[in-house]
Amino acid sequence: MTVPEAPDSATTPLPGETDRHRVHRLTLRAVVASQVLGGAGLAAGVTVGALLAEEMLGSDRLAGLPAALFTLGSALAAFLVGRCVQRWGRRVGAGLGFAAGGLGAAGVVIASATGSVPLLFVSLFVYGSGTATNLQARYAGADLAPPSRRGAAISVAMVSTTLGAVAGPNLVDPLGRLATTLGLPGLAGPFLLAAVAYPAAGLVLVVLLRPDPYLLARALHEAERARDDPRSRDAAPKPRVGAVVGAAVMVLTQIAMVAIMTMTPVHMRAHHHDLSAVGLVIGLHVGAMYLPSLVTGMLVDRVGSTRMAAASGVTLLAAGVVAALAPGDSLGLLILALVLLGIGWNFGLISGTALVVDATVPENRPRTQGSIDVLVSLAGAGGGAMSGVVMATGGYEVLSLAGGLLALLLVPVLLWASRTER
Repeated sequence: MTVPEAPDSATTPLPGETDRHRVHRLTLRAVVASQVLGGAGLAAGVTVGALLAEEMLGSDRLAGLPAALFTLGSALAAFLVGRCVQRWGRRVGAGLGFAAGGLGAAGVVIASATGSVPLLFVSLFVYGSGTATNLQARYAGADLAPPSRRGAAISVAMVSTTLGAVAGPNLVDPLGRLATTLGLPGLAGPFLLAAVAYPAAGLVLVVLLRPDPYLLARALHEAERARDDPRSRDAAPKPRVGAVVGAAVMVLTQIAMVAIMTMTPVHMRAHHHDLSAVGLVIGLHVGAMYLPSLVTGMLVDRVGSTRMAAASGVTLLAAGVVAALAPGDSLGLLILALVLLGIGWNFGLISGTALVVDATVPENRPRTQGSIDVLVSLAGAGGGAMSGVVMATGGYEVLSLAGGLLALLLVPVLLWASRTER
């Protein structure tokens, strides 16, 4: 593979504003296509990861371990993909990340077929690469976006994940039958889909993401500074508090969302809901994580990232309260709780991402983004690992309330940031 290099602004003609907008539109189209496939891949771990672990380990105490493992893998992948993008561009970083995610999904299928718990754990860790890469694709949409449209650009990448992410959980039954036909455990079915969808998502970006949006954005910014263009002053880094606040928003929302989401399928199975009901609840939850993105992006651009981050904390608290008060056999209230959980996470991720993008410049953006995504993934890993323990000791109700109250910590964080900026 030929490694793409950043254009030399001294010798390579740089596009004008019209060409820049054209490349931005082409980038968004490539991102949309890859996110549909990537969404189908990430749905496997969300929907049946905990159930597969419970089945293979024979206990629900460690049912949160799969979420912890693939979020830990996501953390390492976020760091490595960020470094790859910084050096070689989004095409190389995304291609490698999605390929690793597909390899991990295939390993999970083999582990479930052979009953190998060690292979399951290793494969889930590698599978997390696909989740990290899928999330980092949101930054590709913002590379060439004007500052006033960054929220909308991020949201396009997010909403594109909806189709695959919602279809995945609702294909649990047919994929399970396919797996059984192939002589595999039924719960391995969604990972069969991920083993195909992740590499396909990477291939789409490698082929269609030309020119590379990050390399072009970096070259444009370097050229502006070299020519001492007045616009280059507008691109100077904002106070680091913006990146810190964005990271805090994404970390807290990730912990709350992963903890409650991971244990919901286990809670439902304990109250005799079948797999189709579990798939419906998780499918609607994942849809709520991504489908509101276009509206959220518009609100971020119009009312500001800080206000939307505060709305995230309030929405997640409402989700925790509804989940805690919902009777175990009430499918409707569980759907409401998980939909609110997804919306709250969506508010937090898009507003936090916009805060980080606004606080960085192309020369340091991928490295900063990768480092922050590491923290987000580690937070999710902690939430997933502890969710099983909290549920085993205090129940689903305590877990849900704890997650909602944790998300409400966003309000003092945002107040602190406001005072610091003033």
